[in-house]
Amino acid sequence: MTQTNEEFTSLLLVDDDTTFCGVLSSALTKRGFNVCVANSVEQAIPLAEANSPEFAVVDLKMNGASGLVLVKKLHELDPHTRIVVLTGYASITTAVEAIKLGATQYLAKPANADEIVAAFKHVPDDNTPLNTQTTQIDDLTWDHIQRVLREHHDNISATARALNMHRRTLQRKLAKPPGRAD
Repeated sequence: MTQTNEEFTSLLLVDDDTTFCGVLSSALTKRGFNVCVANSVEQAIPLAEANSPEFAVVDLKMNGASGLVLVKKLHELDPHTRIVVLTGYASITTAVEAIKLGATQYLAKPANADEIVAAFKHVPDDNTPLNTQTTQIDDLTWDHIQRVLREHHDNISATARALNMHRRTLQRKLAKPPGRAD
């Protein structure tokens, strides 16, 4: 049975912040999703096994298992499930890992319902290289470097040491903000 955009589509929302889940669930329901909420990976897996969702929003860090465990399980259950990983602890390593495990997008919190719905539309096909996420990962890297730089009072050498990076490498990264062409 083929669904049209008018029909409700199943969405699994998994986050240990119950207030956030309530607000986001309501917003996504208003946008046409049939939302099922779980507050841990352990709660979500049986729900997904019983009824594999078309869409999923998964928090990365929760009490219990990591959201990456759920991303992998959801992808195994149905490789066509579109999964958006949300996190307040963004890093290049987890972004790449999430995409490799089957996530469609990786968004840093706070992300609103419109951003999440837009992220679902970025479904890579077999011909789309992994670097479709490069801009977002570059932005995360830039933001992290800027935060560490501020913490070290704009001291390049101290920031480079904190990032475990050579000073010249850091200077090159600072000279090329994300989104700037080579």
